[in-house]
Amino acid sequence: MDMFKQKKIIAMLAPIGLLAGMSMATQAIAMSHGGNKYASDSAKDMVINSAGECWRAVGGTPGPQVKCGDEMPMMEKAVDGDSDGDGVLDSVDRCPGTRAGAKVDKWGCEVIENLTIDLVNDEFDFDKAVLKPNMKTALDELAERIKASKGQEQLTITGHTDSIGSEAYNMGLSERRAKAAATYLEGKGITGISTNGMGESSPVADNGTKAGRAKNRRVEIKTY
Repeated sequence: MDMFKQKKIIAMLAPIGLLAGMSMATQAIAMSHGGNKYASDSAKDMVINSAGECWRAVGGTPGPQVKCGDEMPMMEKAVDGDSDGDGVLDSVDRCPGTRAGAKVDKWGCEVIENLTIDLVNDEFDFDKAVLKPNMKTALDELAERIKASKGQEQLTITGHTDSIGSEAYNMGLSERRAKAAATYLEGKGITGISTNGMGESSPVADNGTKAGRAKNRRVEIKTY
């Protein structure tokens, strides 16, 4: 091989050696600056060389990385219990230490359970859905109990009528009575209320008497 060709080959190999040296130097610098940090592409995938190794890079993506053969640390399994036995995990329980057997809401706070109020004192006037004073007093007391509770009670208010009038009309009247009670409680800051009407279908007294019909003109409130 003549002298000219030898010089040409040397000139071609020199840049390759320089690049390899620079790459090795970069790898050495990366390793000396805080453990495993790897070069990554625009898709955040590790950059792999022809030998299947991840390229290290100063300021790169920190390890450990599975693709780079790093040993992954064992993750401690989170332990979440129910210390007060109310069915709500401790991690979301806002009312720890609930008494045994108490009914709670989704946050673990005790709610007023199975409280049923029949507003049959000072009953609705015939064909009316206007709350009377004694009804409002009972609703005021209920509102105060609910406000004092830590839980988030849900209420169902059901309206009823006597048997005078058509079933369809009485159904509508019973719904209006339930909504009248709901509107009053909402005005006291109570939420979580649903209403329905039963019309004349669930009497609590004899519709054959005036006194019986008066008792049937009522609303019932249940908490849960």
